[in-house]
Amino acid sequence: MSLQEKFTEETVLWVKRHSPKLMTFAITRPESYRFAAGQFARLGFREGAGYIWRAYSFTSAEYADTLEFFAVLIEDGAMSANLANLQANDKILLDKTAQGFFLPQRFPDGRDLIMLSTGSGIAPFLSILQQPEIWQRFETLALAHCVSYNNDLIFNQQISDLAEHPLIGEFAHKLRFVPMTTRENDGDNLHFRLPESIQNHALEQAFNLQFTREHSRFMICGNPAMVQDTFQTLLNLGYAMHRNKVAGQIMMENGF
Repeated sequence: MSLQEKFTEETVLWVKRHSPKLMTFAITRPESYRFAAGQFARLGFREGAGYIWRAYSFTSAEYADTLEFFAVLIEDGAMSANLANLQANDKILLDKTAQGFFLPQRFPDGRDLIMLSTGSGIAPFLSILQQPEIWQRFETLALAHCVSYNNDLIFNQQISDLAEHPLIGEFAHKLRFVPMTTRENDGDNLHFRLPESIQNHALEQAFNLQFTREHSRFMICGNPAMVQDTFQTLLNLGYAMHRNKVAGQIMMENGF
C-alpha cells in the first residue's frame, strides 16, 4: 500500500483559540471513517518532500458528522508550528485507521468509572462521555481535570451542557466533575496534583465517592509524569493494571 493510500486529505471546518496555547478544531469526516471513543487519530501535514504526523485523541462522539480535537501548543514544537497557523478551509491529513486501546469497555466489571486527566488528557474523556452505552453501563462517571491555571479549564461549560444532551441528558445525574488547579488557588477548585489528591483522599471527598478495588475503575490520561505518578499511587493503594488476560482496575495513556 502506498503512503497516499494510507491517509485522506480533509478540510478544516473551524478553529477556536482559547488562549495562546490551547485550541480546539474540527475537520471533515470521511463517510467510511470509524473510531471508538477513547481512541486517537494520526493527523499530519506535508512538510517539504515529506510529512509530519502526530497523534490526537478525538473529543467528538463516535456518531458525530465531524471529527473534533483539542491541542495544547508546545513552544518550538514542529507540529505546533503548523497548528498555530491553522485556519478554516485549510487542508490536513488524516490517517485512515484510528488507533488505541484506551477504551472503558475493556473493563469487564466495575460500578464507578473514574477518569483522571491533566491538560489535553481530557480529550478522550470528552468523547467517551458522549456515548450512551457508558452511562448505562456505570452507576457513576467521575471526571477530574487538573490544569495549572483557571483559564486552562476550557471545557467546564461543555461538561455542564451534557445535562441537555439529547442522548445522555437523562443520565447526567450520574456525572461528578471535579476541576483542579495546581498553580492558582481561587478556593473554588481542588488545589492539588492528582496523585496527592488520591493519597490524601481529597479527590474522594470532592467526588463524594469512596474508591474501592471492587467498584472503582480508573482511566488515567495526561502528561507522562502525572500518569506514572498517579499509577504508582494507585498501585501503592492495592489497585492493579488492567490487562487483557488479567482483569485489574487501572488503564492509562499518555496525553498527546
